[in-house]
Amino acid sequence: METTSDNFFERVYAVARRIPYGKVTSYGAIAKILGSARSARMVGWAMNAAHSLEDVPAHRVVNRKGLLTGKHHFDGTNLMQQLLENEGIVVIDNQIMDFESVFWEPEMVG
Repeated sequence: METTSDNFFERVYAVARRIPYGKVTSYGAIAKILGSARSARMVGWAMNAAHSLEDVPAHRVVNRKGLLTGKHHFDGTNLMQQLLENEGIVVIDNQIMDFESVFWEPEMVG
């Protein structure tokens, strides 16, 4: 039986799968596009649960200021940062540099 949170998580994952390579978005931006602007924390929980899903780029979802607040949910000390840097995103002290230029604003799809 599917619960409401399972359905919400799947909707979060559908948005996260659309984040372009070399871009990031925020928990709040995903919540907003899903019509649940106050559910950024729940988006975070979905991302925390996504690490076993290879097709969900959870490393591309950060907080609204560009901080890698979810990094402790990744295996290894700096795996989230390494994944972002592999995509050309500069991270210093857990902060994405030039955040505005790599930020991706989710859009509604069909």
